[in-house]
Amino acid sequence: MYTKHFKRKIDFILSLCAIIVLSPIFIILIVIGAIKMKGNPFFTQERPGWHGKIFKMIKFRTMSNEKDKAGNLLADEMRLNKYGRFLRSTSLDELPEIFNILKGDMSIIGPRPLLIEYLPWYTKEEYRRHDVRPGLTGWSQVNGRNNLDWDQRFKTDIFYVDHISFRFDLKVFFLTIRKVLVHEDVAENTRTVEPNFADQRREQAEKAK
Repeated sequence: MYTKHFKRKIDFILSLCAIIVLSPIFIILIVIGAIKMKGNPFFTQERPGWHGKIFKMIKFRTMSNEKDKAGNLLADEMRLNKYGRFLRSTSLDELPEIFNILKGDMSIIGPRPLLIEYLPWYTKEEYRRHDVRPGLTGWSQVNGRNNLDWDQRFKTDIFYVDHISFRFDLKVFFLTIRKVLVHEDVAENTRTVEPNFADQRREQAEKAK
């Protein structure tokens, strides 16, 4: 009943209210981001959502588009400036995803949307994480976030899918606030702490031959 009739309505109302209340912060971050990133303050990337449907997730940009003399993008650590680290450490880079929630691409609570390139490598059980809308935060995020290995993360995602309820969502919501306030399990550069899932599965497949 909650999943079919109420969760989406709650997401819509809360995301609309959040956009209105947080609009001054949005404006400030857009202006500062445009200056610090020397251009577009937003970063968009296609991600698989509900039932694997592809959507464009929007975030505040944390890395500049600086290039070398040959026109190639500089290394991630060189493009991740102090402002970008601040956004990541406070999770403010995720704020624009509220618009994805309003649109219906995402939910406030749910498994985090991962990369499209991971789709062919999921097991049938792991793919079940797409049985619900991806979330701004989720059960995995309050149980270790990037400190979890992929198997642990998928298990917590599936646990959420199997036990979704209003009470469970409230629990995740308040645990997320606590995590953000104490800066727990927040990575400044997720690419350095989060191995590529597709690469791992590809290596496992090669070893199995």
